[in-house]
Amino acid sequence: MKIINPATEAVIKEVAEDNAASIQAKFESAKIAQKKWAKVPLKERIACIAKFNELMLANADKIAADLTSEVGKPLGQAKGEINGGVGRSQYFVENSTKYLAEEWAVTEGATREKIVYEPLGVIANISAWNYPILVGMNVFIPALIGGNAVLYKPSEFSTLTGMNMAEMLWQAGVPKDVFQVVVGAREAGEALLELPLNGYFFTGSYNTGKYIAERVAGKLVPIGLELGGKDPMYVCEDVDLKSAAAAGVEGAFYNNGQSCCAVERIYVHENIYDEYVTAFLEEAKTMKLGEPTEEGTFIGPLTRPQQLAVLDDQVADATAKGAQLLAGGKHAERSGYYYEPTVLSNVDHSMKVMMDESFGPIIGIQKVKNDAEAISLMLDTPYGLTSAVYTQDEARALELMDQLNSGTVYWNCCDRVSPNVPWSGRGASGLGSTLSHAGIRTFVQPKAYHLRG
Repeated sequence: MKIINPATEAVIKEVAEDNAASIQAKFESAKIAQKKWAKVPLKERIACIAKFNELMLANADKIAADLTSEVGKPLGQAKGEINGGVGRSQYFVENSTKYLAEEWAVTEGATREKIVYEPLGVIANISAWNYPILVGMNVFIPALIGGNAVLYKPSEFSTLTGMNMAEMLWQAGVPKDVFQVVVGAREAGEALLELPLNGYFFTGSYNTGKYIAERVAGKLVPIGLELGGKDPMYVCEDVDLKSAAAAGVEGAFYNNGQSCCAVERIYVHENIYDEYVTAFLEEAKTMKLGEPTEEGTFIGPLTRPQQLAVLDDQVADATAKGAQLLAGGKHAERSGYYYEPTVLSNVDHSMKVMMDESFGPIIGIQKVKNDAEAISLMLDTPYGLTSAVYTQDEARALELMDQLNSGTVYWNCCDRVSPNVPWSGRGASGLGSTLSHAGIRTFVQPKAYHLRG
């Protein structure tokens, strides 16, 4: 399998792909190893992850360089992802003991009752390329702490990063048979779906997530799907224009727009619409497009060349239906999979750019008359990942946020994830939760004890 640098289109490295036979062999060894790993005291499993965190930071320069080279993420953002991932992992280190401890429900009387949390067994973690460290750690860190073995398939577009994390885990004391890397693309994923695993956890597109859910439904095992979004942002008329515009630009264009929780559509109160669009354009112009290894680069190449055509189609569709193209709208004139930061105004919900996931540096900004219209448009989507409201009035913000059907809501912030609270989607944005105490218990199963004697 060839690993390609999206900034140069050069082959970085070739790696051997797994096939059905090698994946079967990894599963067989993982089954045996998981039984032993589950008997390792929780404190010792946590200690391995704490050591892993230290190793990730100690090797951050190499890991970030590999991440940038294969994904196209600007180097500063790659280093930020490592720090963010270690922060999430540290949350699990510090909180897993509390949430995995046995709980006594009844301690007196003829029958005592308690709850014990046991591992699921051997799980598949089919991960994503856009934030390979963050979304991987959402799954495999609490899974390992919980006593599971993991067959981890990094995206074919972030294989080097996945292998780097595996190396850090092994050095930290996690047995190689307990955490195994499955290298490959669709065929490798299909082979994982054939196995009698004890859980399937996927991060990626809605279509693939739906396919996985249908394929494994008959196994009646836990499944977690962290899927896409068409995340809205509503800008009320009382905001500070400059800061709200800066937030919108960063929310839309950070990580080259390739975030499931990126701002993908903006609604602005009619009283400030023109001023906001002007401020947004001024802020967007400050975002440097360039080599991801260059100092100050904010916009790098897209990871997948196929997405260039998706963005072209959304621009063509919008402008044909009356949208105004204010910036960008085309492939940057340079080698690599670069797309110019693109801003469209006078958009509406007849246009793909406001309804279909974009996953690139493109944004539509739509005028609304009032809060009621904004809420109606924000809810007009099959997705339900995040939604953001910008206003100086907290009571107004909370009233609006209460009406939004998404797993995460933001007031005066956007495009952020915290390990302290659950990360979950609704509708086409997925099933289940990661992060927080909910994410720790996602990878264990309760057993009820009734004790009489």
